[in-house]
Amino acid sequence: MGASPDKLAWSLAAGLLIGINPVLGSTTILCLAIAFAFKLNIAASQLGAHIVYPLQLLLVIPFIHIATRIFHTARLPFSAHKLLHAVRQHPVDLTHQLWQWEWHAFLLWAALTVLAVPCIALALTPFLRHMLIEVQRHPDATPSSLAPPTTT
Repeated sequence: MGASPDKLAWSLAAGLLIGINPVLGSTTILCLAIAFAFKLNIAASQLGAHIVYPLQLLLVIPFIHIATRIFHTARLPFSAHKLLHAVRQHPVDLTHQLWQWEWHAFLLWAALTVLAVPCIALALTPFLRHMLIEVQRHPDATPSSLAPPTTT
């Protein structure tokens, strides 16, 4: 609705990448902030972020795992026994470590995002331009024509 294919491509690309960030619970606010900052289409960026939500859950651990290697930090304990032991014996240290893992994973994601958003936007733009041409070519297929007729 009034957004150019270029703006929609950038909005969707930003939303898709924001949607996989490793900080659970931050996507909606982060997506709104980026959309406002770069004057993107809010609905398209939110749609992109929510479409990839399952990927966010799947990628949290890999982001943390890769970040621990890059930043040379302690490894994430994958056994429930080790994790419960750390919670009971060293809760403050574990909290600090969790924040460090999240922060490093976020930095890794941010670096990936800076590189990937332009690539995804450039890949989506021709597709969205083609879709716009098709919609303009067939005016009877616009969303307003799909609404049921009103009776007076």
